[in-house]
Amino acid sequence: MSSSSFFKPDQGERVLLTEDCSEDKLRSGILILTNRRLVFQKTEGRMATLSKKEGEIALDIPLSQIASVRAEGFLVKKFVIITSAAQGGQTYKFGVFSNRQWEKQFKQAQQQSAAS
Repeated sequence: MSSSSFFKPDQGERVLLTEDCSEDKLRSGILILTNRRLVFQKTEGRMATLSKKEGEIALDIPLSQIASVRAEGFLVKKFVIITSAAQGGQTYKFGVFSNRQWEKQFKQAQQQSAAS
């Protein structure tokens, strides 16, 4: 897990999706899906200026270390990931606008990553 102050793609890495969202335990942040990994970077809101400041990288998980994903919810939509046993078998639930799009893009990226 990286503790750098902001997300920067590696050479040859492509960002596929990003969304300002919240995770049940980690709170608010930016969810980033690349062709290699899933990253969640915390944000800190400032009510006085209505701005957000990028915080620490809370999650940085290679696609190969994610055992399963699913879209759940109807009114409150969540993109749910479960990490592999090597990553502790953790479950994360991200409140995203289009959970089905996240699920579809993730599965495509994971298949392409495994093929290369």
